[in-house]
Amino acid sequence: MVEYLCLAGPTASGKTAAALAIAQALRSERPVEIISVDSALVYRGMDIGTAKPSADERAAVPHHLIDVIEPTQAYSAAQFVADATRLIAQIRARGHLPLLVGGTMLYFKALFDGGLDEMPASQPAVRDALDREAAQRGWPALHAQLAQIDPATAARLAPGDAQRIQRALEVWRISGRPLSSFHREKPKRTPAPLISLEPQDRAWLHERIAQRFDAMLAAGLVDEVRRLRERGDLHAGLPAMRCVGYRQAWEALDTGELGALRDKGIAATRQLAKRQLTWLRGMAWRDVVACDDGDATAQVVARALRLVGAGSAGTA
Repeated sequence: MVEYLCLAGPTASGKTAAALAIAQALRSERPVEIISVDSALVYRGMDIGTAKPSADERAAVPHHLIDVIEPTQAYSAAQFVADATRLIAQIRARGHLPLLVGGTMLYFKALFDGGLDEMPASQPAVRDALDREAAQRGWPALHAQLAQIDPATAARLAPGDAQRIQRALEVWRISGRPLSSFHREKPKRTPAPLISLEPQDRAWLHERIAQRFDAMLAAGLVDEVRRLRERGDLHAGLPAMRCVGYRQAWEALDTGELGALRDKGIAATRQLAKRQLTWLRGMAWRDVVACDDGDATAQVVARALRLVGAGSAGTA
C-alpha cells in the first residue's frame, strides 16, 4: 500500500510539469496533493529565482510547504520531516495521494531515514566570525579545518562550498558535535517509491539550465533581489539569500557587475544540479526516467500509475 509517492530530479529536469501531469491522470480516481521538497520554495517573496509554481498551477493542484516562512527565518531538514510527516497523514486522511516533489535531496534522505536530530539554530556572531576567517584564509583552509573535526561531512563537500562548510563549522562551534552526528542511525525501512528524472546527456540539462536562468532574468530576477535588499532586514549571509541565483544577484548588486551575473548564475546552477545527481545516485532503489527523452512526462505518469495501483483493487 503506497502511503506517498516521490518525484525527484535536478533543477530544470521537468519535475513541475511531470507532477501536474500525474495529478491530472489521477484526478478522477485518487486526487493528488503536492508537498514541495525544496529548501527555497519555503520563502515568501522569493518567486522568480526559485521558479515557484504559478498561481494557476497551484490553483489546479493543492501545494504545500510553499511560502511558509520569511527569508529572515531558517528552515531545517528536521523541520521539513516534521511538516511533511504531518501533511502526509492529513492528505491520506482525506483519501488523497501525497506527491512529494522537489530537488532538495537532504530533505528526501531525512524523510526516508526517519528524520534528523534537531540541529542548533544559526547564530549570526558565529557566522560572521567564520566569514572573517574565510576572508583572511579562504574557504579551502576552512574546509581543511572541517576535515579535522568532521571528516565524514568534509568528504562530501567541495573545498569551495562556502555555505555548507560554514554551516558545518557553525554547528561544531555551537554544539561541540560534528554535523554528521546529527544523522541518527535508524532501523532499515522500506524506501518510499521514488521516480527520478535524470538526463542521459548532461549537455541537455545544461542547456535547460541556461534557458531557465535567462527566463528568470527576463522575468525580473534582479529587480526581485533589489526589492529584497530594500526591505532592510536581510543580508547576504542568510540561508535564503544564499540560494542559487539570489546569492549571485546579491553579489552583482553589491559590486555593480551585473554583466557577469548570467554566467555566474548558470555556473552555480550547474554545480547545484551536479550535487543533486550525486545524491540521487545514492538512492539505489529509485526508478529512473530519462528527462531528456521526448516522452519523459508520459513515462513518469505511467510509472506513477503503476506504483499507486491506479485502476486496480489494490489502490491504497
